[in-house]
Amino acid sequence: MKEITAALAGNPNVGKSTVFNALTGLHQHTGNWPGKTVSSAEGGFRVGDTAVRLVDLPGTYSLSADSPEEEIARDYLLSGAADVTVAVADATCLARNLSLVLQIRQITPRLVLCVNLLDEAEKEGVETDLSALSQRLSCPVIGTAARSGRGLSALAAALVEEAARPETPDSWRIVYPEPVEAALSKLPCPRHRGLLLLCEEVPPRPEEESALARARETLGVLTGRPLRDAVTAARVRRAEAVAAACQRWRKPPHRLDRRLDRLFTGRLVGLPAMLLLLGAVFYLTIWGAAAPSAFLQKTLFSLLEPLGRGLSALGAPEWLRGLLCDGVYRTTAWVVAVMLPPMAIFFPLFTLLEDAGYLPRVAFNLDGLFCRCGGHGRQSLTMCMGFGCNACGVTGCRIIDSPRERLTAQLTNSLVPCNGRFPTLVTLLTLFFLGNTAGPLRRLLGAGLFLAIIVFSVFVTLLSSKLLSRTLLRGEVSSFSLELPPYRLPQVGRVLVRSLLDRTLFVLGRAVTVAVPAGALIWVLAHLTVSGRPLLTVLADLLQPLGGLMGLDGMVLTAFLLGSPANEIVLPALLMGYLHTGSLVETGGTAALSQLLSAQGWTAETAVCMMVLCLLHFPCGTTCLTIRRETGSRRWTLLAAALPTAMGMALCIAIHGVWTLLA
Repeated sequence: MKEITAALAGNPNVGKSTVFNALTGLHQHTGNWPGKTVSSAEGGFRVGDTAVRLVDLPGTYSLSADSPEEEIARDYLLSGAADVTVAVADATCLARNLSLVLQIRQITPRLVLCVNLLDEAEKEGVETDLSALSQRLSCPVIGTAARSGRGLSALAAALVEEAARPETPDSWRIVYPEPVEAALSKLPCPRHRGLLLLCEEVPPRPEEESALARARETLGVLTGRPLRDAVTAARVRRAEAVAAACQRWRKPPHRLDRRLDRLFTGRLVGLPAMLLLLGAVFYLTIWGAAAPSAFLQKTLFSLLEPLGRGLSALGAPEWLRGLLCDGVYRTTAWVVAVMLPPMAIFFPLFTLLEDAGYLPRVAFNLDGLFCRCGGHGRQSLTMCMGFGCNACGVTGCRIIDSPRERLTAQLTNSLVPCNGRFPTLVTLLTLFFLGNTAGPLRRLLGAGLFLAIIVFSVFVTLLSSKLLSRTLLRGEVSSFSLELPPYRLPQVGRVLVRSLLDRTLFVLGRAVTVAVPAGALIWVLAHLTVSGRPLLTVLADLLQPLGGLMGLDGMVLTAFLLGSPANEIVLPALLMGYLHTGSLVETGGTAALSQLLSAQGWTAETAVCMMVLCLLHFPCGTTCLTIRRETGSRRWTLLAAALPTAMGMALCIAIHGVWTLLA
C-alpha cells in the first residue's frame, strides 16, 4: 500500500477543522508540536490503495512568522515533509483567504485548493468559477461544503492525484515592486526562499550571505517593515484580482454590514457607541447580579450550621470545625456567591457581542490608541475579556501575533477591574458618592460613575503599555490585519453553553481552588494569637504607617493581602478585621456598613484611595498563575504584580497629599 503525507492549512474559521474531522473520522490524535504549546492534530484515511496521513497545521492569517502558529505552519511547509498541501478557503470571503493561499502557493510544489462553505456562499448570492480559479492558480480547485459532506470525496481523490504528480518547474509567480524583483534576481536560491531572506524571516546560509548583501543594496528604502508591507500589498492586490475574476455576486455583498460599519466604526459615532454598549453591559452585570448574589449567599451560608453539626457528629474537634466551616467553607461560599452571578451575566453578554461580530469593531476603533502606546489593536479584546476575569484576559492574549505586544497585553491586563472587584467599587460608590439619589436616577448615576472608573482604567492601561514599550519592551509596532466578520444574529443557545461552560465555570473552578487555602489562612490569622493579640491585628498594626501615608489604614492593606487569592474577599476580610469576628461576615446592608466605616474614620478621601488601590494592585492568585503559565517566566510574573501595585501606592500617596493640602 502506498503512503503519502498531506498538510492541511488555512485561515481560522474557514471550516478547516470540519474538513479534517470529516476526512479522518475517528482515526486521529492530538497533542502539541515539539517544543511548542500550540496544539497539533494528525489523522489518517484511505483513498483506494493509498493511505493518507493528514497533518492539520495551526490556523493562521499569514506565514510571516510573527507568532508560533505562523512559524510552525511556514517551517513545516518549507521542510518538504508533506507530499501535497491542501489549502482551505472560505467561499464567502475568498479574496481575503487567497492572500494566505498565494503565500502557500509560492513555497509548496503541489497544492490543492479547497473552497469550503459553498452552501453559505450560495445563500449570500456568491457564484464561484472553480475552473477559472484553477487556471489562475495553476493548481486543482475543489468546492466543498464540509458540514454536509459535499465535495469531500472529490477533495480526497484530488489530493492523492496531486501528490503523485511529478515536480515540474513552475512559472507561476506574483510580481513585486521593481526593487524587490531586482533583489530576487541576484539571489542563488528559489524565489520563495529569496523573498523570506529579504524579509528577514529565515536566517541565511553561509553560501547565501554575500549574494544577500548585494541584493539588499538594490532595495533602497524598502527594508524592514516597509519591505514586508510592499510584499503584502502586492500579494493582496493579486488575491483581490483573482477573486474578482472568479466570483460573481448576484446581489450586493453585505450592504447592511457596510451601513452598520459606517455607524460602529465611524469617527464620530464609533467610540460613543462603544462606550454606550459597554456601559449597558456593565449596568446589566452589576445591578442584574445583585439579587442572585444575595440569594446564593443566603443559600450557601444556610448550610454552615448543618455542616458544623455533621462535623461534630463525626467527632471533629472545635478548631477543625472552625477551620473547615468558618474558614474554608465560608470563604469559598463567599467567592462563589459574589463571583458566579456577575460572570453568568457578563460572559454571555460578551459572547453575544462576539458572536454578533461587534467585538472586532472594538479592536478596529481602539487600534490607533494602542498602536500609539506601543500596543496592538487586539489588546482591546483581551482587555474586554479582563473585565470578566483577568485570568481569561491573559489567556486571550494568545490572539496577538507579536511576542512583544502579547507580553505587553499580558502584563497590563490586570489594570482593568475584573468582576471580583466590581462589588467593592460599586459599594464604595453607593456609600460615598451617590448621596440621596434614588430610583432610576440613582442607577443611571451609578452606571455613569462606574463607566468613568472603567475609562480611567483603560487610560492607565494605555499609559502602562506606552511605558513598557519605551523601556523594557522596546520594539517596532507590528502591522495589524484584522478580519471584520459579517454581522449575524447570534446563536443564543450555543452562546449560553459556550460562555457558561468554557468561561464561567472554568474561571469559577480556578477561583475555588485558590479560595480554599485562602480561607484556611484567613481563619488561622484571625485565631492564632501573639501576646494575646490575633496575628491579623498584629499585621494591621505593622502596616498602619504605610496605610496612613496612602490615606488608608493598616487593616485595609491587610485585607488586600488576604484577598490576594481572590479579589472577592477583600471587603469581607476588611469587615472581619474591623469587627474582630474571626471569620468573614456579611455587610449587613448599606446603612450598617456606612455606620461601621464612619466609626473607623472613613471619609470621601478614604473611599477614593480605596477605589484607586482596588483598581491598581497586584493581580489575584489565579491571574498570577495564568501569567506564569503563559509567559513561562517568574520575572515577568513578578513585574505584572509589581507594576500595578507601585502605581496604585504612588497614586494613593499623591491623592492623600493633595487632599491634605486642600483640606
